[in-house]
Amino acid sequence: MMFAHGYGCDQTMWRYVVPHFQDRFRIVLFDHVGAGASHIFAYSPTKYGTLDGYAQDLVEIAEELDLSDVILVGHSVSAMIGALACVKAPTRFGKLVMVGPSPRYIDDDAYRGGFSETQIAELLDFLSINYQGWAVATAPVIMGNPDRPELGIELTDSFCRADPDIAKDFARVTFMSDNREDLPRVAVPTLVLQSSEDIIAPIEVGEYVRDHIPNSQFVLLEATGHCPNLSAPDEVVRAIRAFV
Repeated sequence: MMFAHGYGCDQTMWRYVVPHFQDRFRIVLFDHVGAGASHIFAYSPTKYGTLDGYAQDLVEIAEELDLSDVILVGHSVSAMIGALACVKAPTRFGKLVMVGPSPRYIDDDAYRGGFSETQIAELLDFLSINYQGWAVATAPVIMGNPDRPELGIELTDSFCRADPDIAKDFARVTFMSDNREDLPRVAVPTLVLQSSEDIIAPIEVGEYVRDHIPNSQFVLLEATGHCPNLSAPDEVVRAIRAFV
């Protein structure tokens, strides 16, 4: 099983989920470039100017380790990065688990992504001007669960540990991406895990992903917030176990 973390996070965000699968699977964890313990010098604005560059990293990890039939678990933007990796290398990846996916964050005609174009522009402007301030203001809202402030603090700290310049670029790539046309190309069995309340990826988005990936199933979690791997790991584990 390969676990890919979301924006502003690192591999430690899977620490409550991974132990439940170590007895059955070989576990592969990594940090996206610019996050965690990754080598910042590996960053290239050209390669990582789209999500495709991040997807290529997943393929290269699988090739380097000579992996096949991988169960790829991706959170948030890495759910779509994982989808792209499965399209690139279907012989390497056998199943896909998407936690809080969104192929497009901006509303578009009948499609509801959850944000207007103006809202995304304002978000990116705030982030580019004051990344630390953006992290402090935004991370607790993304995490949700205001009755458990320690979760928001953890996500804020994670955002603040990321390389700010790379994080600004990654945010633009993430929130401006439109990968809706890639969904039908995902040929592996797919599980879509959707929080019941998620400011980043509304329920309609999760249902859209399910409806456009041919061999997929949808599980609506009781968990709230965009990071159920931290806020409700037991529920996430149960859903993944039933799928794999």
